[in-house]
Amino acid sequence: MMSTNFSLLFLLAFFLFASCQNAVDSQNADTSGDWLIPTHEVFDGGPGKDGIPAVTNPSLIGAQEVSYLSDEDLVIGVKIGEEVRAYPHRILDWHEIINDEMNGTLLAVTYCPLTGSGIGWNRNLNGQATTFGVSGLLYNTNLIPYDRGTNSNWSQMRLQCVNGPLKGQFIETIPVLETTWKTWKEMYPQTKVVSANTGYSRPYGRYPYGDYRTNDRNLLFPISNDDGRLPRKERVHGVIIGNKTKVYRVNSLSDNIETINDSFNNIPFVAVGSRSKNFLVTYERTLPDGKVLTFTPVQNILPGVMIDDEGTTWGVFGKGLTKGSQTQLDF
Repeated sequence: MMSTNFSLLFLLAFFLFASCQNAVDSQNADTSGDWLIPTHEVFDGGPGKDGIPAVTNPSLIGAQEVSYLSDEDLVIGVKIGEEVRAYPHRILDWHEIINDEMNGTLLAVTYCPLTGSGIGWNRNLNGQATTFGVSGLLYNTNLIPYDRGTNSNWSQMRLQCVNGPLKGQFIETIPVLETTWKTWKEMYPQTKVVSANTGYSRPYGRYPYGDYRTNDRNLLFPISNDDGRLPRKERVHGVIIGNKTKVYRVNSLSDNIETINDSFNNIPFVAVGSRSKNFLVTYERTLPDGKVLTFTPVQNILPGVMIDDEGTTWGVFGKGLTKGSQTQLDF
């Protein structure tokens, strides 16, 4: 995998651009200690620390055993080596964090049902294995996980520790793909799936916040940035390079797979996705030898989604699939 000083992050979120005018009454959280973010913008979400229980070492089932998902349900898919797993929103809506291990990689899937953002985190912090829990705190209505090794608080969207012994440290992300259960099965029929047998009694078929994700007027907690260029809860793919951010609208894609060869903050990258198949991912276009590739889409051969100008087909996780290529595009 090529190395870079920039981070290209996969993030599908309900972006909340407008400020909250209808937030429920809420007391600011106990934010004693030194924080990187304004403490008056940190809110207590209500359930308290671990009041929303993270899942650790989840029970897994095969795709053919899944009965609690519909084709259009969203899942967060992860592929590490030859291992493939799906982490459904239906489970994450109620637990927000799943601590897992795949192919020797310590993984935490962190998900915030208020912002719709799902990210893969490496649970190895400075050589020490840890698990993440739900702190009960929110920043810009977004999840603040804490690591149980040092009790540090992390901002999910900033990808950074904002309070505690690890303050200022950035998390190492692990590539994920958010899409529908139907598309994920089509891509990876051998996938394992987190079972609804979590050890907790939750109505996994029901979203816990009513019509929140579809009601564009409603926000439960204040946010700091007022930007009305997009609807509050439109689903987008966010690219973070350095200290700048760019978003792509999932609904602006065609129904066929399409590629967008782009450049942002001096980094060439490609966005590939489809509205009907409901996915969008981005990868850097520069190979380790410095060559910048240009991509065109490939139809109907998932998980191959694009082909470069040298004739190599690439998979949805940025891996060269043909011509014996072992190259991995940076995520």
